[in-house]
Amino acid sequence: MHLVGVLSIGKDIIKANKKLADKNRKKLNEHGVVAFDFMGAIGSGKTALIEYLIDKLKDKYKIACIAGDVIAKFDAERMERHGVKVIPLNTGKECHLDAHLVSHALQDLNLDEIDVLFIENVGNLICPADFDLGTHKRIIVVSVTEGDDTVEKHPLIFKTADLAIINKVDLADAVGADAEKMKEDAKKINGDLEVILTSLKTGEGLDKVVDFIESAIKEVKENK
Repeated sequence: MHLVGVLSIGKDIIKANKKLADKNRKKLNEHGVVAFDFMGAIGSGKTALIEYLIDKLKDKYKIACIAGDVIAKFDAERMERHGVKVIPLNTGKECHLDAHLVSHALQDLNLDEIDVLFIENVGNLICPADFDLGTHKRIIVVSVTEGDDTVEKHPLIFKTADLAIINKVDLADAVGADAEKMKEDAKKINGDLEVILTSLKTGEGLDKVVDFIESAIKEVKENK
């Protein structure tokens, strides 16, 4: 009886979150903002990737960010240095952002002055998978330094993503990881998933990530 009750509560939370996420997405659509949820483990390179994308795109689009973490100010400060508005969201003991927290952050942003919103989720490969934030695209970032079995160990988050980034491929040989295996594992889990191998050190694959972001912006605005 206990287990059934816990399961029911879990389903109710996810269902309630989905309703709030849909409201967030509707609000973003009304203001013409395209939002991206960046998920991934601690150290995968999410923050550095967002910093890179800000620098590449800020002359073309008006960008804002939401930084989610147990203590969010550190990543928020990194993003702010690139000249964009950033809302830090502290999650405390929670291992993920949710639509409710994001809805409050949206109230602190002037959405009429934004084209693109980057949301960095808490460093975790499990919890964020179940919680839609109301973004238009979900991006999962993993690094080869996490081991080349990381993808197959965490299938759910890849099933919910639109893009998978296999990062730090320049370190693959040093850590004995097979980046191509990780790519193949991701495609086996989600056949519709776009997968890009990247290195922020060498620049490999980063142009493809920029292309994905710009194509998504165009797609969302055309289908709004």
